[in-house]
Amino acid sequence: MISFFLTRLLRAFITVMLVVTFAFIVLRMSGDPAQIILGPDAPPQAIEAFRKAWGLDQPILVQYFSYFGAIFQGDLGVSMRDGQQAIDLVAERIPATLMLTIPTLLLNLAIGIPAGVYAALHRDSIIDRLVMMTAIIGFTLPNFVLGLVLVLIFSVTLKWLPSGGSDTWMHAILPVLTMSIAGAAILARFARSAMIEILGQPYIRTASAKGVRWGDVIRNHALPNAAIPIVTLVGFMVGSLVAGAVVIESLFSWPGVGRLLVVAVSNRDLAVVQCILLLIASTMVLSNLVVDLLYGFLDPRLRDNQAKA
Repeated sequence: MISFFLTRLLRAFITVMLVVTFAFIVLRMSGDPAQIILGPDAPPQAIEAFRKAWGLDQPILVQYFSYFGAIFQGDLGVSMRDGQQAIDLVAERIPATLMLTIPTLLLNLAIGIPAGVYAALHRDSIIDRLVMMTAIIGFTLPNFVLGLVLVLIFSVTLKWLPSGGSDTWMHAILPVLTMSIAGAAILARFARSAMIEILGQPYIRTASAKGVRWGDVIRNHALPNAAIPIVTLVGFMVGSLVAGAVVIESLFSWPGVGRLLVVAVSNRDLAVVQCILLLIASTMVLSNLVVDLLYGFLDPRLRDNQAKA
């Protein structure tokens, strides 16, 4: 089990480093921050002084190793806009993002998995077709389009909910609903497919032939085995919630990490962008690491194979 954990941990570390390296290179190829921050009318002397002050005049390899050396010392850089620590700016926005992502995840689990399992247990029924039709619509409709439709219905037409901002808990309803519909739809489709596959396995038919109650077959045999692929998808969804909040937070003027990322990218605030990307990459990798560990408990065969390898 220790070898299994260390192997996954090493892979997670390498993945985060590759993501941060890619972001570092792309950001420095996308334009000169000095030109954007100081403006096109800034004199060349001011631009050169700015670049020298922030180390942008150094070769990219020197900047790269300096950046990673600072990361391992706990320094994620300083905002070029206001001089604050990038980690402080991001930390201020994390609670607002969690106010959207945690309820979204809970709704995804509470709606998507039961709907998918119920549809699988009533395959080809009217309810199954209704669930799948709703899931397809929710999955294929882009988040920003769905958000605009919800604003049009509940804010503009019915005037029940605010269209943007974060002053009260009611401001979070539309963003959470927008993010939850797509996630619940994906989970419903995946849970249905996983359950249908498991229900077709020989050991399910054998258990039924032995006279085991159908409810016990589902609870003790089908659901635990179907949980393995579902856990994979849930882990991916947990990691992608922060990244998915970028569009929603911008659409609903929600002051979270996603909206900060959009502003930082437009301003070429390198330290802030890199800090947020590091947060997103770490969240996704950590969630997948947890999924790998859960695999070892849900399916001991994976842990045994890793130990033999």
